[in-house]
Amino acid sequence: MISASGPGTGPALEAHVYRVPLRTRFRGIDVRDGVLVRGPAGWGEFSPFWDYDDAESCRWWAAAREAAVEGFPAPLRSSVPVNVTVPAVGPERAHEIVTSSGCRTAKVKVADPGRPAADDLARVEAVRDALGADGAIRVDANGAWDVDTAVARIRELDRAVGLEYVEQPCPTLPELAALRRRIEVRIAADEVLRRSADPLRVQLADACDVVVLKAQPLGGVRAALRVAEAHGLPCVVSSALESSVGIGAGVALAAALPELPFACGLATVALFTGDVSSAPLLPVDGALPVTRPEPDRLAELAADPETDARWRARMARVRAMTGTTP
Repeated sequence: MISASGPGTGPALEAHVYRVPLRTRFRGIDVRDGVLVRGPAGWGEFSPFWDYDDAESCRWWAAAREAAVEGFPAPLRSSVPVNVTVPAVGPERAHEIVTSSGCRTAKVKVADPGRPAADDLARVEAVRDALGADGAIRVDANGAWDVDTAVARIRELDRAVGLEYVEQPCPTLPELAALRRRIEVRIAADEVLRRSADPLRVQLADACDVVVLKAQPLGGVRAALRVAEAHGLPCVVSSALESSVGIGAGVALAAALPELPFACGLATVALFTGDVSSAPLLPVDGALPVTRPEPDRLAELAADPETDARWRARMARVRAMTGTTP
């Protein structure tokens, strides 16, 4: 346990570091770790990826503190539709993942480094076969393509399976705007928003059709709701590959949005080999309930001393930057 309290900083927060292997390599990692903090309003999660520096990680801490100290806004719905997430796996495994998920929407990772375009095509075709003609398919390139490559790849994939939208096909706003003028498929903006210095002021109108909201990277549920209101575009809520505690914040965000036109990318606990809760947030009939799981398996999934110390130092630095430590 880590003590996360200090004079003049508000209520004391109890903190634990977890570490869980992934079933398949995802986003370049094989293991997910982070800190769970408990305060008067319940549990929150602080788990910025290690490629985020301390300054970028401050919003992640704000989200954890909101969950633990303030809680979440009142929900407008009791469940949230979700998509199944398909990593950069072979077509047979992709088919299995979709078939076993119970979801009618799939988000498929494409443009994995070192893999040919033919692999992406085979993967999405397997997903279409698993979903049937009436399922929705979206792809996520994580900003890997230049504009010309994106045009060619998106058109090929759309012709093959029909795409609901493509998420962050190019890395920058000007590239997204240029791409949007050349394709018919909707574009969803993710990294250009959540990794910006001020998500409220990013000029998205010409660059995308859909806004991806992630609770931790945007500073919490209330901050993400302000981002949604500022941009006035259809929104979809996705995870930052958290445990069920962090996913609970994403579910709270999706439940509080006035409109929810798309299935949300919040079923990613299925990518873990285990979860901090014995009642993990996993989809049933393509939806997640609006609830906050209790992390009752912390002892089983406690991080090793080196990882624990690394997170302890990181959290202390970030808290100092945000003024929530003496």
